[in-house]
Amino acid sequence: MKKNIFLFLLVGVLLAACSVKSEEELYNLSAQAWYKQIIKDLQSRDLEKADQHYNGMASEHIANALLESTLIILAQAHIAEEEYQLAEFYLDEYNKKFATSRNADYIRYLKIKAKFDAFAVPNRNQSLMLESQNEIDTFLKEYPYTQYEPLVQTMLTKFNLAVYYLDDTIADLYRRTKKEEGYEVYKQRIEENEFYRKSIIKPELPWYRSIFEKF
Repeated sequence: MKKNIFLFLLVGVLLAACSVKSEEELYNLSAQAWYKQIIKDLQSRDLEKADQHYNGMASEHIANALLESTLIILAQAHIAEEEYQLAEFYLDEYNKKFATSRNADYIRYLKIKAKFDAFAVPNRNQSLMLESQNEIDTFLKEYPYTQYEPLVQTMLTKFNLAVYYLDDTIADLYRRTKKEEGYEVYKQRIEENEFYRKSIIKPELPWYRSIFEKF
């Protein structure tokens, strides 16, 4: 008797678990239903579920027109949450599926902006700075008449300033540690820079960061 009761309870638990699972997992929805669910996820600030539901939408509706706006919305949502790699993933997906000569510069601009927003601390991410400089130079050559040129030029100026500041900081490190060869290399870089001898305001770190991040 006890064994039968135990089996009955076990079956009940399993059925309840399956019921919860089936309620959480969505499938075989229309593109419009998937889109509404993703918007609902974003309104609830649940980007993880929005990502999962995008995967469902993309697998069931490979080339649906609603995917175009969904990709842009998800990219911008991840940028807003400072999740820049995921934002780039969605922008790359957009490029594969929907990029045209009409909107290619906008998507490239968004990718550059994602890198720019990811750059938060002036003495970190040297590779990101150099990569972004090259990407902006290429962008301006490929799209000389883009409406995003002023915005991208501003980003480039800030990246250039950051590189100059970083070189100056490294030169000061070599000077203080009496490594003359390294100091001379960076000193020359600084003197050849467009910002040399110009009045600029160096970025300042909060005291709680400067304790640990000062070279």
